[in-house]
Amino acid sequence: MSNQTKTLEKPTWDAKRVGDLILNNALIILMLLAVIYIAISNENFLKATSIINIISQTAAYLPAALGIAGCIVLTGTDLSAGRIVGLTACVSASLLQSTANLANKMWPDMGTLPIWAVIPIAMIIGAAFGCFNGFFVAKFKLHPFIVTLGTQLIVYTILLLYVQAGNNKGMAISNLDASYTDFVKGSILSIGGTAIPNYVWFAIALTAIMWFIWNKTTFGKNMFALGANEEAARVSGVNVFLTTIMVFALAGAMYGFTGFIEGARIGSNTANTGLNYELDAIAACVIGGVSFVGGIGKIRGIVIGVLMLRLIFIGLTMMKVDPNLQYLIKGAIILFACALDMRKYLAKK
Repeated sequence: MSNQTKTLEKPTWDAKRVGDLILNNALIILMLLAVIYIAISNENFLKATSIINIISQTAAYLPAALGIAGCIVLTGTDLSAGRIVGLTACVSASLLQSTANLANKMWPDMGTLPIWAVIPIAMIIGAAFGCFNGFFVAKFKLHPFIVTLGTQLIVYTILLLYVQAGNNKGMAISNLDASYTDFVKGSILSIGGTAIPNYVWFAIALTAIMWFIWNKTTFGKNMFALGANEEAARVSGVNVFLTTIMVFALAGAMYGFTGFIEGARIGSNTANTGLNYELDAIAACVIGGVSFVGGIGKIRGIVIGVLMLRLIFIGLTMMKVDPNLQYLIKGAIILFACALDMRKYLAKK
């Protein structure tokens, strides 16, 4: 190569590329700086108990984020996620109440169902609402925002009616059977004397399954192709109708599993269970690089997004920040992340 050619070549890392890299990852950088500040200000933030609490909360919110991420890949969203989590949590809890005190049992004539039967019930309920969402999006070409907003109201109505059914009369669904709470919140491993709850391992297993589905199956490839360009995917032989329904159904199944976990994790379930879970899931996805322009997203990014969000909110709690301000912070994170996402999209065009 001549000296002239070498002179014409641009450096691999020039100032503009470095600047773009920093700007494109500005939100994560800011959140990392906030985490560092919290860790310096509060020495308890990095203790074993706090770290395991962060991991546990990440695991609790992760399945819902994994589900809603698929909807975002299709350039959509799912506003019904939180209410589906709440409904399946209440259903799971009501079916797994202890028979020791029948006066407080929602369905006193029904015994405690086995856990292996309740998990698929919760996931099937979630998947059914997911299919409902997917059908209206695929069949009538309605925007997922409108469809899932309607479904959110429908599910919430069903949830309000359910918690008033049977012997419950609108009371919190509690008095859970030990087999349920031990299965979810029990532990087979401790670190530094602090137990790691079982649902952390469930979240890890689900993450591995979703990674396989996204990266190693025809369905996963079709999902990304459809999100990137629907018409091109259709011409390439992708069944747009079926793929859309399957993406929303899979998301619903993830919400159902989240509800099953939350039923035992919370322990006292009401109509407010699952409130705003969709906001946390959406925020985590956009932080993790799942793009609303469609066809872009990685499982590891979702995990990082959920983890970063939990780090911030647990840190804010430890810093005694007013809990009401957390809604403002969530909204700002979503707006900032979406603005950065759109900037990257426009820059590519």
